[in-house]
Amino acid sequence: MLLLFFTGLRTSAQTLFPDQLRCELIENPLGLDIDKPSLSWRFKAVGKNRKQSSYEVIVSKDSLFRSGNIMWVSGKTPSSKNNLILYAGKPLSSFTRYFWKVRVYDQDGKPSPWSQNAWFETAALTESHWKGNWIGDGRKTPEQDADFYKDRAAPVFRKTFTLRKKVIAARLYIAGLGYYEASINGNKVGTEMLAPGWTSFDKTVLYRSMDITPMLKEGMNAAGVMLGNGWYNPLPLRMWGVHNLRERLAIGEPCLKAMIRISYSDGSKEEINTDQSWQTVGGPVLRNNVFLGEHYDARKRIDNWQGNQGIWATAKSAVIVTGPLGKLKAQLQPGVEVTRIVRPVKITEVKPGVYLADMGQNFAGVARIRLKAAAGTRVVLRYGEEVYKDGSLNGMTSVAGQVKNGNGGPGAPQVAWQEDSYIASGRGTETWNPRFTFHGFRYIEIKGWPGVPQPADIEGLRMSAAVEQTGSFECSNPMLNQLAQNIRWTFLSNLFSVQSDCPAREKFGYGGDMFCTTEAFCYNFDMANFYKKIIQDHEDAQRPLGGITETAPYMGIADAGPGDQSGPLGFQIGFAYAIKQVYDFYGDKRVVEKHYPALQKQIRFLADSAKNNLYDTDLSDHESLDEKPIAFTASCFYLSHVKLMNEFAVILGKTEDAIKYQNMSKNIEAAIIRKFYNPANGVFANGTQSAQFFGLWHNLVSKSAKDNALNAMKQAVAKKDHHLSTGIFGTKMLFDVLRNNNLNDLAYQIASQLDYPGWGHMIENGATTLWETWKYSDNTYSHNHPMFGSINEWFYRALLGINAAAPGFKKILIKPQPAGDLSYASGSYRSVAGEIKSSWKLEANVYSLNISIPPNTTADVWIRTAKGAVVTESGKDIRKLKTIEMRPGADGYTIVRVGSGDYQFQAR
Repeated sequence: MLLLFFTGLRTSAQTLFPDQLRCELIENPLGLDIDKPSLSWRFKAVGKNRKQSSYEVIVSKDSLFRSGNIMWVSGKTPSSKNNLILYAGKPLSSFTRYFWKVRVYDQDGKPSPWSQNAWFETAALTESHWKGNWIGDGRKTPEQDADFYKDRAAPVFRKTFTLRKKVIAARLYIAGLGYYEASINGNKVGTEMLAPGWTSFDKTVLYRSMDITPMLKEGMNAAGVMLGNGWYNPLPLRMWGVHNLRERLAIGEPCLKAMIRISYSDGSKEEINTDQSWQTVGGPVLRNNVFLGEHYDARKRIDNWQGNQGIWATAKSAVIVTGPLGKLKAQLQPGVEVTRIVRPVKITEVKPGVYLADMGQNFAGVARIRLKAAAGTRVVLRYGEEVYKDGSLNGMTSVAGQVKNGNGGPGAPQVAWQEDSYIASGRGTETWNPRFTFHGFRYIEIKGWPGVPQPADIEGLRMSAAVEQTGSFECSNPMLNQLAQNIRWTFLSNLFSVQSDCPAREKFGYGGDMFCTTEAFCYNFDMANFYKKIIQDHEDAQRPLGGITETAPYMGIADAGPGDQSGPLGFQIGFAYAIKQVYDFYGDKRVVEKHYPALQKQIRFLADSAKNNLYDTDLSDHESLDEKPIAFTASCFYLSHVKLMNEFAVILGKTEDAIKYQNMSKNIEAAIIRKFYNPANGVFANGTQSAQFFGLWHNLVSKSAKDNALNAMKQAVAKKDHHLSTGIFGTKMLFDVLRNNNLNDLAYQIASQLDYPGWGHMIENGATTLWETWKYSDNTYSHNHPMFGSINEWFYRALLGINAAAPGFKKILIKPQPAGDLSYASGSYRSVAGEIKSSWKLEANVYSLNISIPPNTTADVWIRTAKGAVVTESGKDIRKLKTIEMRPGADGYTIVRVGSGDYQFQAR
């Protein structure tokens, strides 16, 4: 009976097949600490209108699914759900691999074959299963600030062990702060860099599970770990002359906690845990800091990991330390990796012995150098985004924390450059790149090079979280294509373990930037587990009274907030807004459930801080070019918070809460209208572009009164000769408002301007990433800042017309809005439901729209048509096709509902 069940029924007319199985939206994840993980799959299909009517899932301890090892048999479950199905079997065990597969039944009830096996592996399901101790090298923290800037070699730890039996599996579970690099027998484990992810270490500490089975050998082995300072042991650098991270972050000396678990062929197991038996020495990294860089002496490189000769002859025993207070948590967020190699386009000698490598592209990462030099030769690399007129490096836009005039505190450099250095060992050709820092740069100044550096000697290692690319876009406007490319480079430059504002000067996770660009990031990349991590960062940083901080992890900045060191309302909103987008894009209701108590605490704080349902303090529309309507935008952000709470309460079925927040939002709305809206002329607050877009985006006026507000908005845009003057928030809202009000021609006119202010102006002036401000800066503002990247969302939502009509894109809205002189746009978005494609062109007054809708979804498709024009699909009049459902039309559009498949629509 079981064999028949597992093999499945065979049928000659299968039309739907499970594909791309994922657990927690990760393919075969190693190291989960979730006791009821979620299972998902996409589909391959034959034909159109294919959907799932039922599914069966089996989970087992072995890949053959033998009866004694079965953990869960869902049985045939009538459901169309294929995303985030929660495991409901026997309790899972720590440190165990589980195999699973699924078969699905199509719309006619016909079963597919069983899928290929997928697997997930648990880590420590309870913290008590961690056996290792936190260990350090016992060194004392400097008493004087100036001493932090002196050489303090990064500690290296070693544990030797002997294997005398055949190993069938071995895992390393490791948390090392601030950063760690693990090795087995001198070979690096994995490809991740800058691990673990940055968190509030007094609340959460992330660890990785790593498969080291193929790295072990019979006989003597050595596990090694080198620790960097990272965010756990920062310098006392006074950023902006004020903010000392050591006074805000949970800090300590570098420390390590690890377990090696080995399974042998005879069924026995062995654990090797961190304790005093580990040895420690000072390594070749002399100094390292996330902002100022890394300095490395290759003469101290450790090549021999066995025995007690050389450096190990003077090794000390590791010391058990208290370590951070945060809870150990398996890291599911994609780790930082080298995601591209960037090669210099030219190298010039700007002064005798001083060279400048132009990488041709602004990005985040480090340089890798190859050289042959005498022992003791010191090469210095300094990084920047710009050059001066004489061709020399201008690093001023990327100076850490604007420390430029000796304002960084005792011992700090006069100017906080991004700088690395390497001292050669003299042992042939040497290759090196920093391990425990990252920079934002296009140009590298090189000093001390032996001879003349050649392009083959220098590489740029572009680093970012290894997120999957999910979106593609192109159109007939070359500037917009270049902008899409610039935005992608910018976004990746700011995806490390937080979504940062810039990869050089600050590297912090600002909530305001997140609010502006969450959707744009999600269209470009799979952000599900990345955002879940930084949402937790915001909850971990929540203030005692309930406010959300301006940055998370919190590092002391609290501009124009309502008190208790909380952030301004436009930055606090990032917490709730990211939760909503994770729900909308990935259909994950658990995120709403998990953070609902923190959201309630935040709303209580905001309500207590409001004055007559209004606010008068905020950063307003940050970086706008007009006078900021501060009180109006602050009050609108307060309204946004409460409206989101109403949505969350509805999602969770909390009826009383939903009614409460709905009534709150009505009262806030009424107070805003009374104080800030003029119904006679449709003007909000001071009538600037920012004010009008804020008012319209928040739907403050009724449908009948909207025309007045839209006309006032058009006038505000016309005053600037159809250029924008909005800041980061108004710009995001601008494209939403124009898209939703069939004003895409105006959106396109604004977007495609080539002069100041606008994205075209950046590109015309050589930008390869987005600037922090509309105006060019050669001294202060970053040239690699994502917050004006919200336009990228418009590429997908308006120009391609790909929109979710239900969480997780279970239902889809396809509504391309051709605009201006565009003759075509083409692209795709790979959702959790499957890949959605949209491609249209205008040719000789004929509009063609080709789309692909993934299996198990439906789509409402809006097709641009002249009045009375016939619409065809694959050459056939859609009115005669039974597989296409006609919907009530709209001005300028024919609307149809379709199931899955490929469609080619055409109309005049």
